[in-house]
Amino acid sequence: MSDKHLSTQFDAELSGVSTRVLEMGGLVESQVSRAIAALAAFDSDGAGQILREEERVNRMEVEIDRDLSGIIARRQPTARDLRLLIAISKIIANLERVGDEAARVARVVQRLVSIGLPGRLRLPVGDLQFEADLAVAQLRKALDAFARLDTARALEVLKQDDQIDQEFEGLMRKLITYMMEDPRTISSSIDLVFVAKAVERVGDHAKNLAEAIIYIVKGTDVRHTPMAAVENAVK
Repeated sequence: MSDKHLSTQFDAELSGVSTRVLEMGGLVESQVSRAIAALAAFDSDGAGQILREEERVNRMEVEIDRDLSGIIARRQPTARDLRLLIAISKIIANLERVGDEAARVARVVQRLVSIGLPGRLRLPVGDLQFEADLAVAQLRKALDAFARLDTARALEVLKQDDQIDQEFEGLMRKLITYMMEDPRTISSSIDLVFVAKAVERVGDHAKNLAEAIIYIVKGTDVRHTPMAAVENAVK
């Protein structure tokens, strides 16, 4: 078999894996958006659908990881191709955790519905929606950067990560105020703290994806690196 034929097969395998990563990313992105929508509407059925999809996300991670191992064993890739495979393994692990966070929000929705919260208490669900919109936008941008192997796009994700952290801190202050003013909100406010933290973690996972993309393209590990050094690495 010619080297050219082997190279063509390898490229096809890499393309196939990358396509499935994007499919997995699209699924978990949708899960997060729908989980927050279910919270805003106190939609227990919508939350249940997200929980049923959790198994599919887990299965996708296992299948892609297995294929990565097979490609490495058969092809023995070097340099950038090997970096790509290693980074994809990290990326799908982060995507699986995004799915976990969506499932966590869905469970909170079911709990709030079960205790009859809708219509009884006023809580800052709208603020959660804004935080979630930021996190989903970050995740979408990171997936787009992966599809294009675009380090400039990945750098944008890293630079905007602080916005989600600021929204999270602001929401924590608001929830503390709610609990101090009306003790009846304590239990439900604590539930929303867990939701806000789950959303913040989605943003963290988007950041991890962006760092992996820079690693793929530049061969530089930019985790725990000052932004100025990351910008130099991307140039």
